[in-house]
Amino acid sequence: MFIRIASALLVAGLLATTAPAAHAQTTAAKKAAATKAAATKAAAAKAAAAKAAAAKTAAAKAAAAKAATTKAPVVATPPAASLTEAQASAGVKEALNKGIIKAVGFASEADGFNLNDDIHIPVPPDLDMVKSTVGRLPGMATVFTQFETQLNRAAEAAAPKAKDIFLNALANISITDALTLVTSGSTDAATQFLRKSTETQLIAAFHPDIEAAIDQVGAGRAYATITNQYNKIPLMTPVQLSLADYTTHKAVDGLFVLLGQEEAKIRKNPAARTSDILKQVFGR
Repeated sequence: MFIRIASALLVAGLLATTAPAAHAQTTAAKKAAATKAAATKAAAAKAAAAKAAAAKTAAAKAAAAKAATTKAPVVATPPAASLTEAQASAGVKEALNKGIIKAVGFASEADGFNLNDDIHIPVPPDLDMVKSTVGRLPGMATVFTQFETQLNRAAEAAAPKAKDIFLNALANISITDALTLVTSGSTDAATQFLRKSTETQLIAAFHPDIEAAIDQVGAGRAYATITNQYNKIPLMTPVQLSLADYTTHKAVDGLFVLLGQEEAKIRKNPAARTSDILKQVFGR
């Protein structure tokens, strides 16, 4: 009997001792399970968010690709009205008239030829040998410099006469020719056309004026000084050069250079089209 009572007491004591520990273990297990569940839930939420973001990015890319491959509707531009022959004629004549006035004006100014590298008249090539031979003599370098300047002065003095010759030639441009000139790809097509019809007349008209100007500005005296010195050298072939012929051709060349430059401005630069007809004809 005593043994049974003792055994019961021993069991009760063991139960009392192990109960708190068991309870603690159960609480810890519950906490661990709760933490694990929370982590699992967070990971699932994160994965869902990433999946949604990826789907959104893919949708944006697809929309962009679709937009890139979709061609914008083509808006038809109505064709420009055809240029009439009358308009072409008026435009070409207006352009040349404007160019002639400016070109002759520039060439007629003091140093219009002399200081313009595009049309400056140099010492005639026929005098290169003379220059290399007598140019070293005292004072002859200055004579050559003055001589070259005087040739350009003669061209400047004669230039105004070209204006009327040019303007009169405009009447000879036919309507058909004008349309061809307007549509030409050359920036000086009208100038070259005018040159063919006026060059001979210009040279004939310029020659007496150039000849008079050569003597007036002193180029004739300078030329005589140069050639006299050269011709005194033994065994040298006497120089035979018409200054009037040379200077006349160079002056005419220079005028067409200036006229071509003015035409090119009208064809290329909208700001140079100062009238309605120029804008209409050359602004196409």
